[in-house]
Amino acid sequence: MKVEIWFEFASTYSYLTVCRAPALLEEAGVDFLWRPFLLGPIFRDRGMETSPFVTDGLRGAYMWRDMERRAAHFGLPFARPGTFPANGLQAARVMTAALQEPWCGAFARDVFAAQFARGQDISDVAVLREVLAGQGGDADHWLARSQQDDTKAALRQATDRARELGIFGAPSFVVGDDMFWDDDRLEDAIGWAQGTPH
Repeated sequence: MKVEIWFEFASTYSYLTVCRAPALLEEAGVDFLWRPFLLGPIFRDRGMETSPFVTDGLRGAYMWRDMERRAAHFGLPFARPGTFPANGLQAARVMTAALQEPWCGAFARDVFAAQFARGQDISDVAVLREVLAGQGGDADHWLARSQQDDTKAALRQATDRARELGIFGAPSFVVGDDMFWDDDRLEDAIGWAQGTPH
């Protein structure tokens, strides 16, 4: 079975997953699909105007310290960005437009690195342009594609599908009829896809 990786560009723990997942899945021989979506509308459905890591100060403080520990454990650089949660709409639209491109996973990884390794503002088109250029893509082309009606509709449809699946946070992993939530369940999702649950 394939693993669907549902992630949100504003999500701290999605940073860890997007960096870790490809190598782990390749090693396990498990196919996967990137599923960018937006958490904001799902939070609003549940009466939340922003991330629970913002509304609950204790939970937020724990998350930032936990991110420092987990990033260090996996050998990933980590820097707390000046704005959290970031506006990842444009990045998600670019990713949605480029899902069939072989570099889309690297694009996602580098957007997360810009935000959580270098503290950059990923809502800044200049940041996305730099990431796209680093992938050898035509930045103007992909930024224009991100603004097309079909791309916007596809991202809305992905977010609606996340709702249907009962996704309430990111990252989430869907394997068949089962869902696993958060980066620390990545290995469990892979094992489930292999038929060898941990």
